[in-house]
Amino acid sequence: MKEKIELNSEAIMLRKHFGEDTMSPLDVFAFLGKLENLTLIFYPFSQRISGMCLKLENDMVIAVNSTLSYGRQRYSAAHELYHLFVQDGFQSTICEQNIEAEKSDSEKEADVFASYFLAPYDSLKSFIQDTLKKRAHTLAAEDVIKIEQYFQMSRQATLFRLLNEGYINKDLAQTMKSGVIKSALKLGYDASLYSPLPENKQYMTTGNYIRLAEQLKDNDLISDGKYEEFLLDAFRSDIVYNLNAIEVERYD
Repeated sequence: MKEKIELNSEAIMLRKHFGEDTMSPLDVFAFLGKLENLTLIFYPFSQRISGMCLKLENDMVIAVNSTLSYGRQRYSAAHELYHLFVQDGFQSTICEQNIEAEKSDSEKEADVFASYFLAPYDSLKSFIQDTLKKRAHTLAAEDVIKIEQYFQMSRQATLFRLLNEGYINKDLAQTMKSGVIKSALKLGYDASLYSPLPENKQYMTTGNYIRLAEQLKDNDLISDGKYEEFLLDAFRSDIVYNLNAIEVERYD
């Protein structure tokens, strides 16, 4: 298995390759929107699965379990980026939800990469030392919550990272595995990081698939009926039936 320093370097290099800085929190779903040949699917898999991805000759697909918390969905998306852009000879995989489970080396590497992609080593260290004014083994539960909120990572992913880098001990981590939402609410944060997508958004496709369907229709290569069929297959009834028009649009 690769060393952590190498995985951190690969995470930073991928950020730089697509024009992102290496110290700031990253909107991973906006990042995925930059990738011209990538289709992103939100789908309610079973709780055992965090996501999956597929790499073809010119196209890539990432599917994320939309029933997991938003923070975990971000982590899962970053995990899949390792398979698509870093792992040699990759074609497809289905990824397990439990970060602490026994896994292949490539899955373990993808987990570590995902953590560094969302919170590069120097960025996390700077936040802890300069913003929180703390050092290793001095972090309290409140600090852990501030870290996960700043980097928008799930509680499981945050504890996994802090434990592995010696910032917290197992006793503190164990106490923070329950009461997750309540602990954040007490510090004034909302619960969105720890909650899944609303049920009406748990089926969704964005990215290259939608663009290709539009191109086929615009070039008169498919009928309107086939175009709508493609979109409905991708859970985009909102486009077919113009559902967003029902909502009040505002130009603020």
